[in-house]
Amino acid sequence: MKAYLLAAGEGTRLRPLTYKIPKCLVTVKGKPLLHYWFRLFEKYGITEVLINLYHLPHLVDDFLSKNSYKLKVTKFYEKNLLGTAGTIAANKEFVKGEKEFFIFYADNLTNMNLTRFLNYHRSHNSFFTMGLFRTNIPKQCGIAELDENGLITHFEEKPKNPKTNLANAGVYISGPEIFDILSTVEKELLSSIDFGHHILPKLVGKMHGYIIKEFFLDIGTWDNYEKAQEEWEGG
Repeated sequence: MKAYLLAAGEGTRLRPLTYKIPKCLVTVKGKPLLHYWFRLFEKYGITEVLINLYHLPHLVDDFLSKNSYKLKVTKFYEKNLLGTAGTIAANKEFVKGEKEFFIFYADNLTNMNLTRFLNYHRSHNSFFTMGLFRTNIPKQCGIAELDENGLITHFEEKPKNPKTNLANAGVYISGPEIFDILSTVEKELLSSIDFGHHILPKLVGKMHGYIIKEFFLDIGTWDNYEKAQEEWEGG
């Protein structure tokens, strides 16, 4: 299978650390996030990955030149940030002919079982499945509500009155149908496209949610960065 790994963000919440390195190269237990993602991909049979780059891309180039993985890596350099969904729209050809593919946000750390995730997606005959994790700060996250069959019935970014603590993990499985939606939104906005704000609300009632039971942590804040150093046991 193929995967998109979204790694272009500037990591503003981790400054001053990310003034000198891109967020995907921030280290946990001595190894960068990118290493853990690539090892996870190898473990679960992902053979090709497209990674988008914007902030200090030469450091990612250098890392990849010095480290070997059993993956075919395509690099996409963004002159201007396209947004999480905009990158996917701009690289439609990468998954041409694929029935399904993964999308991951590189600033997360997880050892989740991708086979279980994929089996869940297929068993629900869903064209889009969002990974979810339980958060203790729901007002700061994109929050989903599910019905008894796992269908997402409501999704909202940073709700004032969240009804659940099930947060968007930035881990998706999608079918090619997503590109029609991306194209429509692109024409409406004529700007960068974000999954959380522009795409996921349009998929309510059509996408399913998968609750991640393994270790999952967003490394986008100093608190979580320090927490990862203490709790991460690899995968």
